[in-house]
Amino acid sequence: MTTSAPTTHLAAEIATQPANWMTARSTAERHAQALPKAGEKVAVIGCGTSLYMAQAYAALREGQGDGITDAWTPTEARVDRGYDRVLAITRSGTTTEVVDLLANVRGRIPATVISSSPGTPALELAEPILTPEVDESSVVQTRFATATLAMLRWHLGQDLSQAAEQAQQIIDADESALGPALTAEQITFVGRGWTNGLAQEAALKLRESAQLWTESYPMMEYRHGPVSISAPGRAVWAFGDLVPGFAEDVAVTGADLVHHEIDPLAELVRVHLLCVARARRAGLDPDAPRNLTRSIILSPPAARPA
Repeated sequence: MTTSAPTTHLAAEIATQPANWMTARSTAERHAQALPKAGEKVAVIGCGTSLYMAQAYAALREGQGDGITDAWTPTEARVDRGYDRVLAITRSGTTTEVVDLLANVRGRIPATVISSSPGTPALELAEPILTPEVDESSVVQTRFATATLAMLRWHLGQDLSQAAEQAQQIIDADESALGPALTAEQITFVGRGWTNGLAQEAALKLRESAQLWTESYPMMEYRHGPVSISAPGRAVWAFGDLVPGFAEDVAVTGADLVHHEIDPLAELVRVHLLCVARARRAGLDPDAPRNLTRSIILSPPAARPA
């Protein structure tokens, strides 16, 4: 879908992802001792996009029997549940809630932090895994998040080679390959298991970059209310295997079903490209999303409103 040179930071950063995922293998090997070991009970921490990557990893790790794994946003984290390790994901290394949590568990629970930003507070509070090669200029996260999940999947013993190939094919395709989502009034994303996190992330990306009306749910929850919003001119985008009868349920509403039999992480790259296309069509700068900054840094606790 890159018919001309990228004109935004976001477009340029999207394009590097297949190579980033392959490089993530050596990163995982180098830092194997700092990453969760089989049998450990782990809390994975993140905000926004990092939370959704944490959810995906937690479901993958626990699903393959490597140990109880919970994903938390820092302000809701119950770190008193006997965790063997805290794993924090933070691109900026400065997000207040993450820094506060790492300071709270320091000396009590072994902690690792993955960040792409050197010289930041979070790196001083936990064992650091620094990945500056996937840092980003765009406020909207893409390659840091997916490269982090790729690294964690490599560490779980999963081979990302095919996913990287599929993502490259998507990047190289024409924009028309985006299908009905290119003009849909509204998109509902759904997932299953580890792809619930990806569905959440897909919806967030389009809200941030293109101010598009998106929602996200576990696939089996779609029938329990969200189906009501589906209609002609709208789309339902599914990550992972479809549950029996799902396609038929969407068809009844008149909405378009978007579903591809590829690695769901590669499918997320298709959403990233849609972000660029929809932002352009709306006359928006995807590098400067409304009301957002690269890192959320709150005032000191004493100065925060009750």
